[in-house]
Amino acid sequence: MPVVSALRASLIAAIALTGAAFISAAYADSGSIRFKVIKAGFIIGGSGGSGTLTFQGQRYALGIGGLSYGFTFGASETWFRGTVSNINRPSDVTGVYAAGNVGAAVGRGGQAIVLANEKGAVLTLTGSSVGAIVSADLNGLVITVR
Repeated sequence: MPVVSALRASLIAAIALTGAAFISAAYADSGSIRFKVIKAGFIIGGSGGSGTLTFQGQRYALGIGGLSYGFTFGASETWFRGTVSNINRPSDVTGVYAAGNVGAAVGRGGQAIVLANEKGAVLTLTGSSVGAIVSADLNGLVITVR
């Protein structure tokens, strides 16, 4: 009988944890995001910028920073816009977003990317770039809510 009780308790705990995960995901919200990133580099690149998060009718200022390592040569400015989902509060956007990049741009170009941070926030972005840059690198983008 003790084995059956332990199994029953484990099953109840598993159901409770699964339910809690679904409830927290069900209450997650989304917002819109816009930001500008200026990137420049030679082998090691750096980027910085600023933007705005609109969440539940309020606007929040964002700071953007980052590093890239690999083959990077040139400079570009990119305006991103899109949605951020799976957040419960503005501070959930704060975090590190990582991506690999291979590309080249001279003049104007477009981009689309989906990124996630360690808190589960998901950015779905499109962007337009201007500049002259060639890159094949790994990027780390840090977003902070000011």
